[in-house]
Amino acid sequence: MKTKMAVYEANATITLVTKVYARALLVGFALIPAALIVYLLLYQDSTLTFENHAFHILVIGLAILEGIFIAYVSWCCYRSSRDPLLRWLTLGFVGFTLIYMLHGAFTGLANHNIWLFLLYGPTSRLTMAVLLLIGLLSYHRPADPIDQGLSRQIWLRWITLFVALDVAVACLAYTALAGRPVVWAIEGSALFFSGLNLVLLLLRRIRSPMMVIYGISVAWFALASIAFMLALPWNHMWWLAHIIFAAGFFVLSYGVVDAFRTTRSFSTIYSREELMSNLTGAIARSELAAQELQRINEKLEYQAATDSLTGVGNRREFLGRVEAEVARTRRGGSTFSLLSLDIDYFKMINDTYGHQGGDNVLRGFVQKCLGAIRPYDWVARVGGEEFMVLLPQTRLQAARVIGERIRSDVESCLISTGHGKVTRITVSIGVVEFGVEGNTLDAILRVADQRLYRAKHHGRNCVVSA
Repeated sequence: MKTKMAVYEANATITLVTKVYARALLVGFALIPAALIVYLLLYQDSTLTFENHAFHILVIGLAILEGIFIAYVSWCCYRSSRDPLLRWLTLGFVGFTLIYMLHGAFTGLANHNIWLFLLYGPTSRLTMAVLLLIGLLSYHRPADPIDQGLSRQIWLRWITLFVALDVAVACLAYTALAGRPVVWAIEGSALFFSGLNLVLLLLRRIRSPMMVIYGISVAWFALASIAFMLALPWNHMWWLAHIIFAAGFFVLSYGVVDAFRTTRSFSTIYSREELMSNLTGAIARSELAAQELQRINEKLEYQAATDSLTGVGNRREFLGRVEAEVARTRRGGSTFSLLSLDIDYFKMINDTYGHQGGDNVLRGFVQKCLGAIRPYDWVARVGGEEFMVLLPQTRLQAARVIGERIRSDVESCLISTGHGKVTRITVSIGVVEFGVEGNTLDAILRVADQRLYRAKHHGRNCVVSA
């Protein structure tokens, strides 16, 4: 049974509206932190503070554990897919974690050296923003060589660089340069690289599910940097900045975990539009393949049931049709008859005209048979020059008349042997009616062969029905 899939084509206007609406929702979701920042900036007293070192250390500790976990998951994805973006994403998580952990570790020194405490926050965010930007630039590039993903030296070099940054920040915190302008400069750089990341993401029109998550995270990182630049230590804007950055961090970690659970790559997860396009293409290819398979099956069925030389049925198909006719007759249908035909002196034709000439004669003989029988009668080649004709709903006397018509038409015509030559042939025919000489397939075939043999024995070019 064939089934067809109905494809509903949506109105172009509603398609456009839903597309714009979906993108507006994504943009709105990405800008939620901006609304919170504006609210605190306009309606909250910036002098109100919540200074709780223990709570800050606890929160930073949880962030570090999260960073270690996601860095490891991202590294597992990279080892599996060697996706360059995941390499830089892993380094971004590792670098952020190794630098940000000192922001928590030096919480207790906030009242002694505020810059030693503060500088590690923007430095960690700047490090991650730079590495994420490099990762975006490597998006959809060929996979890294396998040796690169397994080389410990490469990873150790980066870890050494991150530790060196920790030392450099500590040294900077004890110099005269340490101050709010430096914090703004570092945080502003983090904002710049996050913003540049977003611009490139939009310009390259990257819209896969993983990269949408990536883009929202980067947008929140940028907004977190704005909040940090507007904040004072321990006030509400400062805590909001932490929350915004943490939210972006968690969203990005969701993307990494989702990649781990699926293709382990950011580059090979498709958007809904791509999936629908691929699905439509796959359905079309499947339908074409099904049609081709059906055509091939029909061709194979035809070849299995047909004599390749003459185009009529073969012995196997003929026996199947006669068995079906026997079953129909036994259910109460009218009887049927068979003609058994053999071209006379066919070996002499092959000897005279060659096998190609003999093949031409066989084809010409079949055309004469088809012209002499009724549309619902059926011809089959059952041997070299042996043929049979199934005559449904036909008594013996009527079958004999049809057999005589075939014999006469064959005798009276010239049949081409090829190369401009023609010859005359004759045919011997045996006739049998089902139910008269036998009630089984084997019985009537045996009688038909006996009568054909008698036709040959009685001088050929005749029809024998008794």
